[in-house]
Amino acid sequence: MSTVSMRIDESLVGAARVAAKAEFRTVQGQVEFWAKVGRAALDNPDLPASFIAESLMSLAEPREDTVPFVPRSQSSLKA
Repeated sequence: MSTVSMRIDESLVGAARVAAKAEFRTVQGQVEFWAKVGRAALDNPDLPASFIAESLMSLAEPREDTVPFVPRSQSSLKA
């Protein structure tokens, strides 16, 4: 992946630094994540930003860490 240098407001970088630490990302990774969420939110104005963010995070999870979804109606049948 190629990179590009750009100027970003210092307060945005500071906010990204705090969020990156909390979410175990690099500052660059945090800004990239925010950009992806913003772009998806603009493309899908009917979806809440929190839903978009959670969806993007779930797509980034390693496949071996995932758990299959079992609807409640089927899980009660197994009991």
